[in-house]
Amino acid sequence: MSSPLPDALLGPADIRELAAALGVRPTKQRGQNFVIDANTVRRIVRTAEVRPDDVVVEVGPGLGSLTLALLEAADRVTAVEIDDVLAGALPATVTARMPARADRFALVHSDAMHVTELPGPPPTALVANLPYNVAVPVLLHMLDTFPSIERTLVMVQAEVADRLAAPPGSKVYGVPSVKANWYADVKRAGSIGRNVFWPAPNVDSGLVSLVRRAEPLRTTASKREVFAVVDAAFAQRRKTLRAALAGWAGSAAAAETALVAAGVSPQARGESLTVEEFARIAEAASPQGAQHQTAAVRRSASPTEESGK
Repeated sequence: MSSPLPDALLGPADIRELAAALGVRPTKQRGQNFVIDANTVRRIVRTAEVRPDDVVVEVGPGLGSLTLALLEAADRVTAVEIDDVLAGALPATVTARMPARADRFALVHSDAMHVTELPGPPPTALVANLPYNVAVPVLLHMLDTFPSIERTLVMVQAEVADRLAAPPGSKVYGVPSVKANWYADVKRAGSIGRNVFWPAPNVDSGLVSLVRRAEPLRTTASKREVFAVVDAAFAQRRKTLRAALAGWAGSAAAAETALVAAGVSPQARGESLTVEEFARIAEAASPQGAQHQTAAVRRSASPTEESGK
C-alpha cells in the first residue's frame, strides 16, 4: 500500500477553507456536522478495526475527513453522498491529498436510502458519521441491502447510540435495538465530544459497533413479519403484549394465542423481549405456525393419533 502524504488528513483550517471555496454552509436539514479533528477520524478507523483488505462503504462523507482516514487503512472506499456540491468536490479532494490512493476511491452521488448496488467488489465494512435525522433507517437499509457487510461502526447522536445498543429490559430498548439485533451483535464503542465538529452540535455523539451474525436468525418467519410484530409491540409501550398486539393479530384473544404458542407471557411488554422471541411470535401467527399449533392441539387431545394407532 502506498503511503499517504504526511498532512493528508483534514484539519479545522482545511475544512473551513474547503467549505468557503465551495460556498458550503452545513445545514440542519441534512444533519451536516463535519468532523474537523484528524485524531478523531483515526480513532474511528481504529475502533472500526479496518483492515488492509477491507472494502469500506461510507455514508455521508461530507468534505472528506473520515474518507481520507479510511483510505489510509482500507483497500478500497466507496462514499455515498446526497449533496450535489459535496459529491462533486470529494473526488478532487481525494486526488489532491492522496493521489496514490485515488484509484481506490469511488463516489456514489445518491440518497443512501435508495442505493441498491455499489461499484467494485462487495463492501465488507460500513463506517460512517451518519446524519442524526436519518441514522437508524439508513443503517438498517445498508445492512439489509448489502449482506456482505460484516462489520459496521457508525457515529450517531448519543441517545440513538444508546437505543441501538440497549439490551432487553433497558428503559431505552425499543424498535431500533431489536431491528439492529436482527442483523448483528450490537454494542456501544465509545463517545465523541462536541468540539471535534464544525459546527458543534448541541448533543453528544456515540460510536456503535455492529458485527453481523455469523448465521442469520433461525426462524421460518420473514424479516417483514418479525418487524411488523416489533413495530406493533412498541407502538404502545405501556400496554401488555396481549393488548399491544391486538390490532396486529386481529384481536386480543388472537394475540394471546400467538403469544402462548411462542412461549411468551401475554402480560409481558415489548421492552422485555429478545429478537428471537419476537421471531417466535411472528412464526406462531403465520399460516405455517397456525398449522403447527392446530396439529399440536390435536396431538395433545388424542395421544393415540400421534403413535398412529
